[in-house]
Amino acid sequence: MLEGLEIKIKQLSETLDNKDFRVDSQFYTKEPYKNPELNYDKIGNLIHNAQYGISIAMNEDSIGYPIYRMNEIHNMLCDIEVSKTADINTNELKNFKLNDRDVVFNRTNSFEWVGRTGLYKKLDDRDFVFASYLVRFIPNEKYLLPEYLTSFLNSKYGVNDIKRRARQSINQTNVNPEEVKSIEIPTLSLNFQNKIKKCFDIGFNNKVVSKQIYADAENLLLKEIGLQDFTPSKEPVNIKNFKDSFATSGRLDAEYYQPKYDDYSKLINNYSGGSEAIVTICNLKGKNFKPEDDKTYNYIELSNVGKTGDINGCTVNLGKELPSRARRKVNTGDVIISSIEGSLESCAMVTKEYNNALCSTGFYVINSDIINSESLLVLFKSDLMQNVLKQNCSGTILTSLNKDDFIKIRIPKIKENIQKNIKSLIEQSFSLKKQSEYLLEVAKKAVEIAIEENEGIAIKYITKESNFKVHDIIF
Repeated sequence: MLEGLEIKIKQLSETLDNKDFRVDSQFYTKEPYKNPELNYDKIGNLIHNAQYGISIAMNEDSIGYPIYRMNEIHNMLCDIEVSKTADINTNELKNFKLNDRDVVFNRTNSFEWVGRTGLYKKLDDRDFVFASYLVRFIPNEKYLLPEYLTSFLNSKYGVNDIKRRARQSINQTNVNPEEVKSIEIPTLSLNFQNKIKKCFDIGFNNKVVSKQIYADAENLLLKEIGLQDFTPSKEPVNIKNFKDSFATSGRLDAEYYQPKYDDYSKLINNYSGGSEAIVTICNLKGKNFKPEDDKTYNYIELSNVGKTGDINGCTVNLGKELPSRARRKVNTGDVIISSIEGSLESCAMVTKEYNNALCSTGFYVINSDIINSESLLVLFKSDLMQNVLKQNCSGTILTSLNKDDFIKIRIPKIKENIQKNIKSLIEQSFSLKKQSEYLLEVAKKAVEIAIEENEGIAIKYITKESNFKVHDIIF
């Protein structure tokens, strides 16, 4: 009768060793593999400190200090830019300021997201803080490098140990830092750990250069359209007659008629290359796709869209397990644009690894025979189009951009030579980002190899897999 069941027999004394007195079966039946040839120690014995982030209201008005949230950790690194700031005093800053190479851990969210871990790298003189649903770990580098800890917690062995410790409720999962400190990690040599650090150093550098090249593409477009030295009106009042307002637009909300929007419209209409409505320039993929119940799909949602128009992973699941909004099929070269106000900047270009993936119906999916995908991406993420999209949003509880308004929006017909240059820059940017992701995957895989086999084999793997990538790195 017990066939197929997982059973572990434990002494009461073993359960008492756990500070939270864990008696749930999964905690013991899902114990991680340990290599008998390696020495292990608890993470808590190898770190200086573990600290919760600050609980405070956030804003999108750049008031205060930039603050990391749970959705700003991707591919084992904290994002270079964040979306929100926190207005805190100097004492709070002193307590919650992130230091270069702090390890940031997501302690609470959905079961899928909980435990996501990234390394914070300080890029400039700005100070960043972190929110309360994150925890930072500061390793003792005599024994444990931050890069190795990050790689281990993202490895299959670290993830499995985190998940078995997760406490699930109806809508949320939590792993407290004391549980993380109890995880046993192999005490690998500093020589090996430094190899892992090198992968992170080069990977982060690639990510930074990728962002710079994307900015070059953006500046090229801004200069072409006339946005580089453009300052829209800040007048709060605009007087319109009936013919030029409700009779034309059907809108009565004052926000829609702010003078700045007239200025943005003039830029588009006066562009030397001409302008047309989206419905004329682009192909809109609005047909719903019904996934098959027992077929596996890649699913892209808002949280998977990066700051520079890239897709940072996806959910892989059976069709019957996907949410009802997973109804748009995307292909290589498509551009996805969020229709939800507050997330309009979530635009991305679909690369070949996401061909035939599904995305949320909260995105518009477009491509064009007139403007290449790279130029469409940079255009829709520009300050120009972000303002135009925002102007056309409507609704009360959930403000969004409806299809009829979206397809009527006019966009500039970017000249072919400018498109060609933008395409080249975006290709370089995306290539460097992929190299960055690859090197970090090499680091994680090397940790798994060291646990399963030994450090020597893992170092050979790093050398083999990283050498041919390093030649293309731009410094």
